[in-house]
Amino acid sequence: MSDDIHPFTIDIPDAALDDLTQRLANARWPDSETPDDWSQGIPLAYMQEVVEYWQNQYDWRRAEARINAHPQFKTEISGLNIHFLHVRSSHDHALPIVMTHGWPGSIVEFLKVIGPLAQPEEHGGDPADAFHVVCPALPGYGFSDKPTEPGWGVEKIADTWAALMARLGYDRYVAQGGDWGAAVTANIGPRDPDHCAAIHLNMVIARADPDTMDELTEAEQGALAGMKYYQDWDSGYSKEQSTRPQTVGYGLVDSPVGQAAWILEKFWCWMDCDGHPENVLTKDELLDNVMLYWLTSSGASSARLYWESFGGAGGTGTIDTPTGCSIFPKEIFRCSRRWAEKRYSNIIHWNELDKGGHFAAFEQPELFVGEVRDCFRSMRV
Repeated sequence: MSDDIHPFTIDIPDAALDDLTQRLANARWPDSETPDDWSQGIPLAYMQEVVEYWQNQYDWRRAEARINAHPQFKTEISGLNIHFLHVRSSHDHALPIVMTHGWPGSIVEFLKVIGPLAQPEEHGGDPADAFHVVCPALPGYGFSDKPTEPGWGVEKIADTWAALMARLGYDRYVAQGGDWGAAVTANIGPRDPDHCAAIHLNMVIARADPDTMDELTEAEQGALAGMKYYQDWDSGYSKEQSTRPQTVGYGLVDSPVGQAAWILEKFWCWMDCDGHPENVLTKDELLDNVMLYWLTSSGASSARLYWESFGGAGGTGTIDTPTGCSIFPKEIFRCSRRWAEKRYSNIIHWNELDKGGHFAAFEQPELFVGEVRDCFRSMRV
């Protein structure tokens, strides 16, 4: 391993946890929403339930130990220290993979899939499907450094991930991502074609083909309706973060209740959870992810990725990299194969699943692992 890569262990000071407990105890609450549903945002009663649990029962040290059970490192690339998990398989033939999260997610999303990907035989799988797994935290997220100057959009992050894989000694690798991770991953392929052999996306970024508007399938009609709902009722967060990330950041970094509500409402909206986030994830799992934002004061720095890249992340250029696409039914943006083929010229895997949403690895780890294995099986040498 390169001398430029240093082992890292998360060790949050007790004082930071004491400060969180005090802030939760002193929370100022808004009045209750007027309708009896989530249409105005996360309901007061549920938010108070979460905060009571957070303050009195949640155990960060459990979460910290869970993350620290995986080998972690930091390395400086382009002036930023990047935090990443690096779990090497015991199988020499394993295929290196870099997996990228998005907002409002984190490396926590991947904790349930790292083991099955790296050591498939320990989880009922075939050793032939083993991966060496690299999970970096996006710049400005979690324990990666925060950019101090503009320019850290998805293209630069893609170049940084390519540099990271080279530094780890991986001359040939594959890449996977959803949300912003999908935008980063879609850039890695064409920007590092000599080393990135293939990509897999669980949020396929492609525009609806105007030539199909007169003969839309039922799935395509549903996808367009979903896009309209997103624009009309679900995109306020992105407008704020893409235009004034610093302004919203003050409240997110100062108030743990505000930070949690900002994130949890999106988990409710974007998961395949039948109306309640805890139908899919536990309070502990939800709060583990929130804590990576709160403990690192990442409310503003994570939002800046929208300012850097929003509007251009979808892209229109053709991507010739071999591409796998997994379409989960409750994804924010869904795409038909014929739409996808307008952008991705070499689709090697396509599957439309029956359950799952935006946070695929977090929500449906077994399905996610199966998709990644199936996608890249033909790329092994």
